[in-house]
Amino acid sequence: MKKQYIPNSEFYSQVIDSLQDYSVFTVDIDLNINSWNSGATNIFQYSTDEIIGMPFETIFTDEDKKNSIPKKEIDLALKNGRSIDIRWHLCKDGKTFYADGLVFPLKNEKEEVIGFVKILKDITAKKLSDDKIKKYAKELEELNNHKESVLAILSHDLRSPLAGIIQGADYLKSNFETIEPELAKELLQEFYNATVNELNMLDYLVEWARIKYAAEAFVPKNTKLVSSANKVIESLKETALLKEIYIDNKIKEDCYVYADKKMLRSILQNIISNAIKHSLINGKIILSAKQANDMVVVSVKDFGIGMNSNVQSELFAPQVQSLSKAVEENKGAGIGLLLVKGFLEKNGGKIWVESEIGKGSNFYFSLPINKSNVA
Repeated sequence: MKKQYIPNSEFYSQVIDSLQDYSVFTVDIDLNINSWNSGATNIFQYSTDEIIGMPFETIFTDEDKKNSIPKKEIDLALKNGRSIDIRWHLCKDGKTFYADGLVFPLKNEKEEVIGFVKILKDITAKKLSDDKIKKYAKELEELNNHKESVLAILSHDLRSPLAGIIQGADYLKSNFETIEPELAKELLQEFYNATVNELNMLDYLVEWARIKYAAEAFVPKNTKLVSSANKVIESLKETALLKEIYIDNKIKEDCYVYADKKMLRSILQNIISNAIKHSLINGKIILSAKQANDMVVVSVKDFGIGMNSNVQSELFAPQVQSLSKAVEENKGAGIGLLLVKGFLEKNGGKIWVESEIGKGSNFYFSLPINKSNVA
């Protein structure tokens, strides 16, 4: 009868050490590393001699250490018999990788916990692949929403005024011999105003489409915010003077944002011109900016007619049909704010508003300070 081979601890140690794709190591009851396989060396870059005696938290990121994740893993393993975590881990050279990990208690013959085993595998490639798929799916969804919005604008904000122009022109043509000169003049003025608005709408639409369909036109760089604001204020000076509105630019000289300069000008142009339109005679508009973490938050505050909560909630709606009647009556503002929202999102920022009827509106928008925050 052939003698049965019973594996010893050395055999199991060799098996564990041969797992090159898996990091397998143990920590003692004080949470210091006391064994380390060759797979762990391949993944973390620490040799056995370097890592033995080091604390368990050595392999965790600074953020996870700050949030006590190493201790939470151990506590969960004690409570449930195992702790499963998928998170970023830290290598010897400071680089991070994404890992699927498991921690479970190590017990002696008396079922006393004498340490813990940590097993993990580097799944960074899968993580990046999944992120790309999610990003692509999000881009497709955004592109579809963008397409629907463009179609809505074409069918709603452009088609309706054209129908009115055609109807009015047909009336003028049919009654040309008998119509009063003053009425004819008024109709022609209305046609002129309507066609100018249509052209402005088309210009907005072209710019808005550029957000998604002309990525090569997107050139973000460090931009001095006060300079862009001053140029826009200068271009709107005559419009502001007609209503005797004072624009107070309080943005500091050392305030910079990372954004496409043309898009930034368009953002400021739309928001400030809207503020002028909705301000009262002899009114005031205040521009200011402050840093909030890694973003700059810009404020454009007016003291005009203001908006109710219903208008505010629909102001940046992706579908033009859902814009409120108040915005429809000022179509340039409606499509302009959609344009602003799109440009800000392209530059890694966002827009929101606070307003009260009779007390004015405060439009806020954020932009990143540096390149890392731009998608």
